[in-house]
Amino acid sequence: MSAEMDALVNGVTNQLEALESTLAGLREVRGRFTSEDRSVSAEVDGDGALTGLRLAESVTSRPPAEVARLVVWACREAAARATAQRAEILAGLNESLTPGNVGGDPDSARSDH
Repeated sequence: MSAEMDALVNGVTNQLEALESTLAGLREVRGRFTSEDRSVSAEVDGDGALTGLRLAESVTSRPPAEVARLVVWACREAAARATAQRAEILAGLNESLTPGNVGGDPDSARSDH
């Protein structure tokens, strides 16, 4: 193969590895939040789905509406943290997929060369 083709293959291989790494990272995303008084803890996955919720015994002395607000707040904060993690991972992918990181000239794949 020519040096240009080798560079193109290496660039595509690097992009594939970046995609695989990104997918693995996205599977590992977890957002966690615990209220300051430690009465409510929530965990969400990378899609924002609730995967864990812990309520301390102390919540039983609070009005249900207050507990509901605490639970929703903790879930929202956990989801925001998961979203931030996802954004970081995807920003890394976007950086690795920029045209300059592929290798070779984009026009080198045209058949009229």
